[in-house]
Amino acid sequence: MILHFYFARRFAYAFLMLTAVFFALVALVDLIEQTRRFADYDVSLTDRIGLTLLHTPETINQILPLIIILATVVLFIGLARSSELVVTRAAGRSALRALVAPVVVALVIGGLAVTMLGPIVAATTKRYALLSENYRTGGRSAVLVSGDGVWLRQGGADGQTVIRAARSNSDASVLYGVTFLEYAPEGGPQRRIEAASAALGDGAWALRDAKVWPLTGDVNPEASSETHAVLRVPSTLTLERIRETLGTLGGVSIWDMPAYIRQLEQAGFSARHQIVWFQAELARPLFLMAMVLVAAAFTMRHTRFGGTGTAVLAAVLLGFGLYFIRSFAQILGENGQIPVAFAAWAPPAAAIFLALGLLLHAEDG
Repeated sequence: MILHFYFARRFAYAFLMLTAVFFALVALVDLIEQTRRFADYDVSLTDRIGLTLLHTPETINQILPLIIILATVVLFIGLARSSELVVTRAAGRSALRALVAPVVVALVIGGLAVTMLGPIVAATTKRYALLSENYRTGGRSAVLVSGDGVWLRQGGADGQTVIRAARSNSDASVLYGVTFLEYAPEGGPQRRIEAASAALGDGAWALRDAKVWPLTGDVNPEASSETHAVLRVPSTLTLERIRETLGTLGGVSIWDMPAYIRQLEQAGFSARHQIVWFQAELARPLFLMAMVLVAAAFTMRHTRFGGTGTAVLAAVLLGFGLYFIRSFAQILGENGQIPVAFAAWAPPAAAIFLALGLLLHAEDG
């Protein structure tokens, strides 16, 4: 157990060190990107730094498999150079037993990434999206899915408009059971519209079977109401913006994802993308475990044999390849080409078996 704790401590230290280094590098690059993105807006340096700190955790969360690979490489290259691996094997400890501690630490890191880092990233990403949208548009547009349906907000020089739809078709191109509530620039309501359906296109909503109630002045809204077979209402929203917002998963915590999936399905949207993401997040600890095994398969060798640089490069490239396969499988799962469970769980399982095969081949021939 002493040896296991020693390996675990060395691996955890390498992981924390690399995480700090990558966080600093990513933050620096992201600060430059935020400066370029908001160069045409009145955004101070303090605000850009705040946006950078909010956006960096999402990037760290995405490159976590790379950090795990590099931490494993640092661990075993260090053990090989100090001949501690030779002593460990001379004491009768096999390579697979020496991997128990790093694998357990990787599983713990994966579990913390899913249960703790994921919700933190969701909160920071949501805040980043809100602030960046406010800086660009002044908070004139927003999209939200809740148990009551789909809520949208648009705005411009004529004021704000809040839109509620009971449901939508699968690609968000048509909303059904729609209510528009228009507000004047000074903040008071000025018109209410209810329609059977609304389709967005060419910078305007096309409302069918619409009824309009004026809410300004001393007029009787019902007596002054009008009906229209087709009514066009100008819009600052676009279909791409709505779909992008509905497809964004960074702002939803894994703890809230089951409820979010139910809300999407109740609103008429396809939730397959969210279901695949949810299953892939649950499988993430296994994928990080696979990254440890992959890196160890190439670096658990004494440095006197040479080829250390080639071995490290091979481990990193194989890790990137497995990450690409995992992402490709998720895309196939989102498109319905393969089952959801297969898309989320097969890549980590295949990576683990591949790494174990490489380890057994290197150890036993």
